[in-house]
Amino acid sequence: MGISKLRIGLIGVGRISQGHISALSDRDEVQIVGIADPSEANVAKTVEQHAHLAVAKRFADYRCLLDQLKPDAVVICTPHTQHFAQTMDALDAGAHALIEKPMVCRVADAKVLLRRIESSGKVVGLSYQRHVSPQFRYVRDRIASGSVGNVQFITAVQQQNWKRRTIGTWRQDPAQSGGGQLNDSGSHLLDVILWATGLAPDTVSAFIDNRGTQVDINSALNVRFVGGAMGAFSIVGDAPEIVGDTSEFWEDITIWCDNGAFFVRNGSELEVQLNDGSFAPPPSSDMRQASNIDANFIHAIQGIEEIAAPPICGLRTIEVTEAAWESGAAGGALTAIVPGGANAQ
Repeated sequence: MGISKLRIGLIGVGRISQGHISALSDRDEVQIVGIADPSEANVAKTVEQHAHLAVAKRFADYRCLLDQLKPDAVVICTPHTQHFAQTMDALDAGAHALIEKPMVCRVADAKVLLRRIESSGKVVGLSYQRHVSPQFRYVRDRIASGSVGNVQFITAVQQQNWKRRTIGTWRQDPAQSGGGQLNDSGSHLLDVILWATGLAPDTVSAFIDNRGTQVDINSALNVRFVGGAMGAFSIVGDAPEIVGDTSEFWEDITIWCDNGAFFVRNGSELEVQLNDGSFAPPPSSDMRQASNIDANFIHAIQGIEEIAAPPICGLRTIEVTEAAWESGAAGGALTAIVPGGANAQ
């Protein structure tokens, strides 16, 4: 008797979906049964790159996929402002969901979605892959253990040739993206710091420069957290080319605590400096890759693992993002983060 496979539907098969498809296709317990994308070119290119998907049913409208195939789960890789409705519809259809970042583009939508997820009993995860990164998991575990004391100060910078790379795409159309780099690549930066430190943001002051576009490109955020810790976040979306680096991306995070500091360079290099001046690189046993975000999603459905990036992280991230937009529009005015969406635009 064969093992029953989890039937997966793909909602959106643009560039970001390709990694999910590869990860899911490597799993024997998974079958991708349907593809939904209004772009015939996206579908054709995806099937060309993943020949085994030729047997998957194809839909221009994701609602037809949900209605006709009734998949066990879906992976949502669409423009940001579509995530809320698509996830709600997937839950109504009885499907688990893995959502690309950001979860939603408004705090009010995040609150509604969290209530719907809780009542559905379904597994919903976010594609914040840093939650399975050994470097960030180590930082999170050390801070949570209390061995380095309380977090005092955080600096984080992210630079990317984002403006030029996204010209003419949906990412610079606010109706589809919901915002600029702060809501796109910057979402990863905000999320991992909130998740790794466990801090709750209290107030935000931000200056934002759209650099002649319709969306935020360069953003400077100062954040005060509950308990007194402070953070300075710099998102530079109009950065120059990085010679020899095809990703054109650089990120630098430092977290100072009472008894030491963590230095994370470009997401992979980690050093820990203690107050006596010594550096303590993590043991190699602590640097084992936990999983990938797609495997974690499947394991969570099967009851083997907890979801690595739960929906509450989507709420926490959009709370800071939305407060920054409000502050930026008011010339850097101090903006309180009010649970429940009082900062909604």
